[in-house]
Amino acid sequence: MRTFQAEDEIAAVTSAIGASFSGALAITTTSGPGLALKTEAVGLAVMTELPLVVVNVQRGGPSTGLPTKTEQADLFQAVYGRNGEAPVFVVAPSSPADCFMMAIEAAKLAIKYMAPVIYLSDGYIANGSEPWKILNPEEIPDIQVSFRTEKEGFFPYQRDKNLSRPWVIPGTPGMEHRIGGLEKENITGNVSYDPANHELMVRLRAQKIKNAEDEIPLLEVNGDEDADLLVAGWGSTYGAITEAISRVRKKGKKVAHIHFRFINPLPKNTEEILRRYKTILCPELNLGQLAKYLKSEYSVEIKSLNKIQGLPFKSSEIEHEIDQITGGSIGGK
Repeated sequence: MRTFQAEDEIAAVTSAIGASFSGALAITTTSGPGLALKTEAVGLAVMTELPLVVVNVQRGGPSTGLPTKTEQADLFQAVYGRNGEAPVFVVAPSSPADCFMMAIEAAKLAIKYMAPVIYLSDGYIANGSEPWKILNPEEIPDIQVSFRTEKEGFFPYQRDKNLSRPWVIPGTPGMEHRIGGLEKENITGNVSYDPANHELMVRLRAQKIKNAEDEIPLLEVNGDEDADLLVAGWGSTYGAITEAISRVRKKGKKVAHIHFRFINPLPKNTEEILRRYKTILCPELNLGQLAKYLKSEYSVEIKSLNKIQGLPFKSSEIEHEIDQITGGSIGGK
């Protein structure tokens, strides 16, 4: 493993793409403004179909914003923020300990599907800590890496069952190939301006990301599955939501909770779970980005609870909102 500090955000991400081209899994880290600067290069990784992990430790924005404070306002940037149709994987750890496992999940997705992954942490998680049992090496999921070495029948954009193109280490005899930012002809990888080919390639790249639905974990419902109220969260709101729901349930109220760690694509059972509940509450450290995303995907009504102060939620704030929805009073703060 090698690490280095580049002179700027663009150099960091393009160096990472170069490392991926050479056969190494490359990871580059930043915060929201840095992700904006890396955006064009992330699109290049989409076009060249190379594995890449971009870690975004979100902070208050826009621009320089609140450099030392937390926020969850980069979800739209991660899911949509590139020119053209440029889908990428988006994952989000829910706690400091979860960062380890989600880093492995990000690496697995990037390599298996030959595509970029944006990993959305935030300032609250990055500055947080919790007890964590170190895993034995045998407990760590294996990351399968397969380089194409058979030159017979090789084409740079020939696809496997996952729609992933082959990963070839430069210099492999007989497997010289060209990649770059211009649109590629299907299979051959030649530069192509053919309209029908462009649409085909756009759809193939999108379908490749969607195909991961079949292997990412299904959402788990915690709490009362027969409740009328479902609390849906993502990222660092996990702790405050969990504590708030625990308090509410001790009072005899029924509340359910789901937490998204995989955001693009969403788990396959997302719509089925959302439609079970009369009311969905979505606490976020932004103006409702996950809520809007879910509404656009599934046409469901979602009530947002938003906080944009550079501070995490207190469990009492979420508890109070749940109380307002379910009725009754809460003692204390």
